[in-house]
Amino acid sequence: MDRHSSTIKRHRQSLKRRAHNRALRSKVKTFIKSVEEATTKDTAEAGLRSALQYIDKSAHKRVTHPNRAARLKSRLTRLVASRFAS
Repeated sequence: MDRHSSTIKRHRQSLKRRAHNRALRSKVKTFIKSVEEATTKDTAEAGLRSALQYIDKSAHKRVTHPNRAARLKSRLTRLVASRFAS
């Protein structure tokens, strides 16, 4: 490994960013899972609202690509609409 102080700092920053981004991506997956496993319409809609907010937040922070965020939001919305359509 390099001995330059800037390289050492850059490596330290990249490790912190990686850990932070992994946590955010994991939380997005948890929100998606909670919507997919919802059994009632009320819990699904509440989970959908929070999932959409968090997906938007992660796209804004560029943790996920904006197009991927749009695709996830669309799929979740269609899932809830089709599962609880009556």
